[in-house]
Amino acid sequence: MRSDTIKKGVARAPHRALLYATGVSKKNIDKPFIGIASSFSDIVPGHVGMRDLERQIEKGIQSAGGQAFIFGTPAVCDGLAMGHKGMRYSLPSRDLIADCVETVAEAHQLDGLVLLSNCDKITPAMLIAAVRLNIPTIIVTAGPMLAGECQCEKTSFIKSTFEAVGKYRNGEITEEQLHNLEEEACPSVGSCQGLYTANTMACLTEVLGMSLPECATASAVSAKKKRIAFDSGYRAVELVKENLCPLDIITMDSLKNAILCDYALGGSTNSFLHLLAVAHAGGIDLKLNDFEELTSKIKQIVKLDPTALPNMVDFHNAGGISGLLRVLSENLPEFNNTIGVTGLRIKDIVKDVWYDSNLIHSPNNPITTQPGLGVLYGNIAPDGAVIKISGVDESCYYFEGVAKVFDSEEDSMAALENDEIKEGDVIVIRYEGPKGSPGMREMLAPTSLLVGKGLGTKAALITDGRFSGGTRGICVGHICPEAANGGNIALIETGDKIVIDIPNRTLNVMVSDEVLNERRTKLKPFELKVKKGYLAKYAKCVQDASHGAII
Repeated sequence: MRSDTIKKGVARAPHRALLYATGVSKKNIDKPFIGIASSFSDIVPGHVGMRDLERQIEKGIQSAGGQAFIFGTPAVCDGLAMGHKGMRYSLPSRDLIADCVETVAEAHQLDGLVLLSNCDKITPAMLIAAVRLNIPTIIVTAGPMLAGECQCEKTSFIKSTFEAVGKYRNGEITEEQLHNLEEEACPSVGSCQGLYTANTMACLTEVLGMSLPECATASAVSAKKKRIAFDSGYRAVELVKENLCPLDIITMDSLKNAILCDYALGGSTNSFLHLLAVAHAGGIDLKLNDFEELTSKIKQIVKLDPTALPNMVDFHNAGGISGLLRVLSENLPEFNNTIGVTGLRIKDIVKDVWYDSNLIHSPNNPITTQPGLGVLYGNIAPDGAVIKISGVDESCYYFEGVAKVFDSEEDSMAALENDEIKEGDVIVIRYEGPKGSPGMREMLAPTSLLVGKGLGTKAALITDGRFSGGTRGICVGHICPEAANGGNIALIETGDKIVIDIPNRTLNVMVSDEVLNERRTKLKPFELKVKKGYLAKYAKCVQDASHGAII
């Protein structure tokens, strides 16, 4: 075992002394050392309930004959960080968390890991750490929160808060109604109810095979989640004995499965960043073009909040990821029969799984004419941009508008709040990419305000920043190259005509190359916005979104 490095032989007497100081018994010193990387936090709703899950995982490890050690990692709540400078830390925290897990696991030569996660950047960080270390590992995502209810209507975080702000500013609801909604929007611990980034990445983690069946969708307050946590701890010890490692599970085939499921679900556009980063960490040559090549293979067959009423608990009750995997494995020749942490292949796991065909459609009976996500190219985004097609009304798949340009999210919000954005406008928010922001802030506040003000089908927004998984409307993000790197988005001027063509996957400003080249001669060199601290280091090292914003 790896842990023999710190506990075997005469020379390791000092190490054993320190282990005994932690309370490790002589009876357990020779057992597999399993680390529990817990992202518990009192300030992140998706992580508040993790103390119970830590105990369950620990019990599972001990029951299977392992020795458990809990250690912590940071966690950022994107909702709390949204709309101010705190959001600059969200995406960079992904790499920080991965570094923390790697550091502890390597420094102490742990034999295996259980990675306890839930929210937006923490789950992809855990995946990155898992493939970097490539020691037996299983991931437990803590699960979604329950839906709320206000005056007999179902509530959810995005629709009942961010979009409700737009409705209040538009005079559609009173301040009292707004306060009633905010109190009922998040009635329990857990990740926010819809298919936002946290739940998208939980689903894709299960698809990849890195968590046990039903882990992604079992609610945070359920007894089932506790049982999954126990079973995950137990299975972690077995994984060490079997030497089944993450790179046996996360392969090009399983990553392509994750992309196909993402398209089938219409998940968060952030998944592009995270799957690319996971692949890079594992030395797998996944590129943005691979995403686009798979768009012709599947159309959206599941529609969840924020683009429909069903939430994650509804999806769980309809069969969840196992149900989706059964449908795809039986109907899609391109779907790969990969192995997971159970030691079984997908078809063996899902062959007898029940699912509700009213929520999980067949690929032969899709919900829309498009996949849930798409990659756009054009003179604005030569290296690609992404769009959540599932959040766009079909009448808007082709959109022409006039640019209104802003060099920060704050400036665009001021224009929205002052009713300066009208029907037919295309809001251009730039210098919000990985380097330019720095940290590639999410634009949930402006996109939600657009929808709340009734402009969701009448105006568009494009940015080199990114979006929350809760975003809906005509919103294009991850534009590459970003403005800070001299991308053409930096050359757009207010009044330019912009065309977003989803069926043909193009994004263009209707300005000649000659004019763009002339504008480039007047473009001032970009200066970093942050000069010290973690974000300054991040801005100097980060690559663009088309490479997963890796550092």
